[in-house]
Parts: sequence; structure tokens; C-alpha cells
Amino acid sequence: MSAQQTTYELIGGAEKLRELVDRFYDLMDLEESYQGIRVMHPADLSTSREKLYMFLSGWMGGPDLFVQQYGHPRLKARHLPFPIGLSERDQWLQCMRQALKETGVNGLLFERLMQSFFTTADWMRNQAG
Repeated sequence: MSAQQTTYELIGGAEKLRELVDRFYDLMDLEESYQGIRVMHPADLSTSREKLYMFLSGWMGGPDLFVQQYGHPRLKARHLPFPIGLSERDQWLQCMRQALKETGVNGLLFERLMQSFFTTADWMRNQAG
């Protein structure tokens, strides 16, 4: 792993990121254990898929697609309408963990991503429990 490569490059670029995001939302839609976060999303997940893909692209050091289309992500502000506690944080993280594993992301890259996702997901909490 080169220190000069972005996470976006390390994960495999646009195609691999799209695969990850699609698997994440497929799992959220299919697995009963993720229904606590699924109910926070619209019935049609296509906009959610696109926004997460665009956000993660820039967040991982690739094209800053979300900012180009929507401006600053303002993650916490955009998620304030949704009650996010420990359960929701943990469901999101477990769903992402499963999606990463199922799309072949492992080793140091997996560990780095999960740590970063945990930090962000924990920061997003707006409920005590």
C-alpha cells in the first residue's frame, strides 16, 4: 500500500466503490438486522445509493462528486431529522462491515475504513441510546 495512493484508488476506484455502495443498500434492504436503519430511508433507495456513492467518492480522495452537486456535505445537519443512537450507529457499521467483506475489501484497508466509519458514525449520533 503506497502512502501516495488515495483510499479511492486503493479500494479500486469508481467501479469498486459503486459495488460496495450497492451491496451496502442491498444488505440494508434484505437483512432483518438492519431494519432499524432501513426505515429511515425512502422505499426507493436509488437516491440514497447515489448520494452515498457521491459522498464516499470524495471522502475517499476520488472525485468530489457530492460537493460538486450538493455543496458541503454537512453530514450531521443532514441527519438531524433521524434519531441516531447506539443501535442505529451499530447497524450502519455492521451493514458496512458486511458489505466491505462481501466485496473483497480486507486487510489494512478494511481496518482503516472501519475505524474511519466508526469515528464518523459515532459523531453522527444525536440520541443517547
